[in-house]
Amino acid sequence: MGQTITQKILAAHCGKKSVEPGELINARLDLVLGNDITAPIAIREFEKIGARTVFDKDRVALVPDHSTPNKDIKSAELVKIVRDFARKHNISNFFEIGKMGIEHTLLPDEGLVVPGDAVIGADSHTCTYGAIGAFSTGVGSTDLAAAMALGETWFKVPETIKFVYYGKLPKWVGGKDMILYTIGRIGVDGATYRAMEFAGEALPLLQRGQLLRLFVEAAHIPLALLCLLGSPPEFCGQLTRNDGSD
Repeated sequence: MGQTITQKILAAHCGKKSVEPGELINARLDLVLGNDITAPIAIREFEKIGARTVFDKDRVALVPDHSTPNKDIKSAELVKIVRDFARKHNISNFFEIGKMGIEHTLLPDEGLVVPGDAVIGADSHTCTYGAIGAFSTGVGSTDLAAAMALGETWFKVPETIKFVYYGKLPKWVGGKDMILYTIGRIGVDGATYRAMEFAGEALPLLQRGQLLRLFVEAAHIPLALLCLLGSPPEFCGQLTRNDGSD
C-alpha cells in the first residue's frame, strides 16, 4: 500500500521502509526547539534526569523570542537560564536578543529546517514548518528535555486528512482565511492526532506559513503534524541546510 508524505518522513527517521497509522515508533530528530517560556522548564527536567550534555549541539535551537526585549525581571531571569544552558553545552543555535526574530520564521531562514526533516518544538505553532514540507509538531517541555538528551522521541503514526483547495482566491483572501474556514468545517478537534496535508492550485505560496501555523487550532492534542504537498520544485530547491560554514 502507498505511503503518505507523513509516513515516508517518519519511516525515514525510524529506519524502516514503511510505517502504518497507529504504529508506535521512535524517530530520530533533525532539530529540537525551545523558547524563553518553555525551555527553562525543559532545562530543569534535563538536569533532573541527570543528562550530561545535549545529543548534538548543532541540532538544538533556543530562541528567546516571546519577551523581546525582556519586559521585566522575571522574563530576564528566564532568558538567563536559557543563555547559561546554551553556554554550558556550547549550543550553536542560541539566538541572542537583538540577533534573532520570530522562532518559526527564523529557523527556516537560517537553514535549520529543510524539506523532509522531522522537528519537534516546545511551542504549539511548531507545525509551521509543514509549509516547507517538513514533519513538525509542538510538544511539552518534558518531551523537549528528553529530546535534547536523546535526539529522538516516540510517535504514534497518525492517520492523514488531505485537503485540496481548487480555484483562485478572491482579492484580500489569504492563508489565514483558508485555515480558519477549514477549522470551521471540521471543528476545533477535527484533526486531533491527525496529519493534515494540503494541496491544490489555490494555496498561496507566500502565505502557506500562515495557513499551517494555525493548524494546531484544529487539534486538541497538538501532537499531530502537517506536511505540505505540491510545493514548486524551484521553491523547495532554494531551501538548503546551513552547515555552519557561513
